[in-house]
Amino acid sequence: MAGSRTALIVGEVAGHGMAAATTMGQLRTVIHSLASLDLAPDELMARLSDTAARLATERAALPAGDPLHREPLTASCLIAVYDPIDLTCTFVRAGLSEPVVVPPDGVPAVVPVPAGPLLAGPGNAPFPAVTVDLPAGSTLAIGTRTLARDVLAPSGTLRALFDEHAHGPLPELCDTIAYAVRDGRLSEDALLLFARTAALPAERVFGCDLPPGPEAAPFARAEARRRLRAWGVDREAAFTTELVVSELVGNAVRYGSPPMRLRLICNGTLTCEVSDSAMSAPHLKHARTSDETGRGLFIVATLADNWGTRYQAEGKTVWAQQTLDGCP
Repeated sequence: MAGSRTALIVGEVAGHGMAAATTMGQLRTVIHSLASLDLAPDELMARLSDTAARLATERAALPAGDPLHREPLTASCLIAVYDPIDLTCTFVRAGLSEPVVVPPDGVPAVVPVPAGPLLAGPGNAPFPAVTVDLPAGSTLAIGTRTLARDVLAPSGTLRALFDEHAHGPLPELCDTIAYAVRDGRLSEDALLLFARTAALPAERVFGCDLPPGPEAAPFARAEARRRLRAWGVDREAAFTTELVVSELVGNAVRYGSPPMRLRLICNGTLTCEVSDSAMSAPHLKHARTSDETGRGLFIVATLADNWGTRYQAEGKTVWAQQTLDGCP
């Protein structure tokens, strides 16, 4: 996801055989597509549920003799989005068990994430999201129903084993739990996902407040040029990045509202972010030859590998990503 964030997603579809596998594949494809839009976790889950509801409606419309007609679609999911800059993790769940986090110097604890409805469930109940601080070196554990009950639940039969090895290397933790589960002869598909958090080095992130008005663009270009030089980005790539920054800031000045802020993230790819307090959505236009404006986002889309918009409680962030030398 944009901003060097990582989405960890576990899902489960009730049933066995080809129908369950096909449904899981469809929902997996939808998740990948929605994640590329940089949606908030709760909105991502809501749209995934809408898709599952449409799939369930299609099943119900099949002829009565079709096996799928007699097999209702029941699916659950948990989404965790980790931010290595703010060191926070946002959780939202639809039916699955609560996640467990293990701080680097603490004991395992269940994260109290409110239970949203099952995917494609009746009604329009929301999917509440919870954001918690998650320092670098923490272990995150999420899983499907059976393994979460046995390994992560406080009264689970393998919880003591998990607690004992949670601070060790993840491969050893995985092997220990896998052998213990195998000895129990698990009779259904199940999955546990373990992750260890890491902070993005401070020298790979640069941010500054922008002045209001037309002077914001030249100020942002100068700050970007200085930072890219420190990161060792070559002159041609730096010029392209300056153009992207200039167009993003220009759009924020013209259509957004102060305060505005520029952030550059160098982590394998170079991400340019410009934030402002307006909630208006940017729109990509194909300007005519005679038009004097309307080319900003078209230029950004042409130069960048990817771009998009992320909304916060107040305001938005427009971002663009490029693959550049000098951003290991």
